[in-house]
Amino acid sequence: MSVVICVYTEDRWADILAAVASVRAQTHPALETLVVVDHNPALLDRLAREYKEHDEVRVLPNAGPRGLSAGRNTGIAASYGEVIAFLDDDAVAERDWLRRFADPYSDPRVMAVGGRCEPVWSSGRRPDWFPEEFDWVVGCSYRGLPPGRVRVRNILGGNASFRRTAFDIAGGFAGGIGRDGGRRPMGGEETELCIRLSHARPDAILLVDDRAVIHHRVPGAREHFGYFRTRTYAEGLSKALVARSVGSDKGLETERRYTTRVLPAGVLRGLRDAALARPGGARRAGAIVAGVLTAAGGYVVGSVRARRNGTTFEVVRIGDARDREDAV
Repeated sequence: MSVVICVYTEDRWADILAAVASVRAQTHPALETLVVVDHNPALLDRLAREYKEHDEVRVLPNAGPRGLSAGRNTGIAASYGEVIAFLDDDAVAERDWLRRFADPYSDPRVMAVGGRCEPVWSSGRRPDWFPEEFDWVVGCSYRGLPPGRVRVRNILGGNASFRRTAFDIAGGFAGGIGRDGGRRPMGGEETELCIRLSHARPDAILLVDDRAVIHHRVPGAREHFGYFRTRTYAEGLSKALVARSVGSDKGLETERRYTTRVLPAGVLRGLRDAALARPGGARRAGAIVAGVLTAAGGYVVGSVRARRNGTTFEVVRIGDARDREDAV
């Protein structure tokens, strides 16, 4: 198994070192760790010096345009593992993380395995207004996901693994969607890839195993309602792009259940907590309603833009490091 960690800023220096250290401490050792630097020469040089004595850690620049999708594609192309795992640069993996990923791949139909992301709040605890149903806002697993090892439509990109042949079948992460260094915290690139993979290979199995755990740091700026509102609006924009690309049936299949079952239950839970004088109950219920309305607004705006301008996804073919060496 190869592990790819995409990085972009020296502000996360300590987080990056901790992420790499958590991979090196795995009970199922990684074949290699690839740290892909997104168009930041100073960070690239600093990391190259940091790991120059560690052969199992390779530092390389993003070979494509700025953004997370191109960074991941760069890591895939340069890797040698039969399975490629992805870890966020501000997260640390538990020691059995890769072992939990590896086990299901004994079934050749398994094309992807994801895990559980636990938030680590910079303030030391969850803000009392922040509903667990919206932990995806800060890149973490949320209330409403099924427990155990289960089949899913898509996995979360910050704690994910794919069989190498999945990229041969479906191509890499699409450009034109997801994080690209812009002002809005967009997402959806892993959702689009997973749906595209399922279309290309209908018998593919995609799993989440909640025992494959990482701990994801939530910076203080993301603990405020302003970021919550920005992120939910951006998710609506992203979902409109995904639905335009793969169709609303698949593009919104999971979201329909989430919106009609999980979120109403969360509102009722918040109102019950408010009636019992528990801290934050009414605000959690209000945040859920606000999150739904903001995401819906983003989806409407994104849908209008997509119809007017079309989608600009670019699905690239992933080159293979061994192919390039043969060519040389």
